[in-house]
Amino acid sequence: MADDMGSTVPRRQLGRALRDLRTEAGATLDAVAEALECSRQKVWRIESGLGSVRGVDVRAMCELYGATGELTRALTSLAGETRAKGWWHAYGDAVPEWFELYVGLESAASRLRFYNEAMVPGLLQHQSYTHGIYQHRTEVSDEERERLVQVRLQRQTLLRRRLPPPPKLDVILSEAALLRTVGSSETMAHQLHHLLALATTATNSIRILPLTAGLHRGVEAGSFVMLNFPLGNRATPEPPVVYSESWTGALYLDRPEEFAAYEKVWASLDQLALDEGQSRHLINKIVGEVHHG
Repeated sequence: MADDMGSTVPRRQLGRALRDLRTEAGATLDAVAEALECSRQKVWRIESGLGSVRGVDVRAMCELYGATGELTRALTSLAGETRAKGWWHAYGDAVPEWFELYVGLESAASRLRFYNEAMVPGLLQHQSYTHGIYQHRTEVSDEERERLVQVRLQRQTLLRRRLPPPPKLDVILSEAALLRTVGSSETMAHQLHHLLALATTATNSIRILPLTAGLHRGVEAGSFVMLNFPLGNRATPEPPVVYSESWTGALYLDRPEEFAAYEKVWASLDQLALDEGQSRHLINKIVGEVHHG
């Protein structure tokens, strides 16, 4: 079946973006199909991310919806990626960084599992901590830095949204991430208090993996995010994805065997991590040390 070809990630991202543009333009599926001289089914399939997409179709849709030239170029480049087998998104290539691919996935997920070895993940960062991270990016202008901070803070609204309900959030953080000073000791105190506040929400679980656990699978796997998606009105849900970031790009793994391999890693981290009560106790202990350090 042609549907099995290529990674589902760029197809779903492209479909979501085109559906949003169509909705903003106030156009129906039938009207678009008529304007493009194709079937309603074809437009629906593209929006549902059900197959590879031709650049020529994306350009025609973007023109119809009055999309900017910059967005049209980004989406057309993404169409080229819908044929790719596995999917690696390199930063600074045809699909620009401002077109946050990962953010679209994150906001659509019903469950998010984070394992972080080195620092607090973006979704849980206190504003001062985010500023502390970007302070080291000398290649970024002040204006751009502020915009990156705002993008990150904007992402966090999904944890507080009413509808659809926020995703179930499971976080396992290495103790090392809490001991590493980002910004100042005051910044770290803010960040640790922020984690404690987030951990009180019923949908959030924040647990610490102590350094005494030694060399575990997470050290080898590095930081990653596992995303599961709701069934919605589909017979089969969107396949889950593992997202793993590096300095130059990000890896999106959506084959069942790849996801299953990370499930094993998660299960071992789950066994080694402190429970929620012990984790709160450890965070409080570190807060005390930060204040008196």
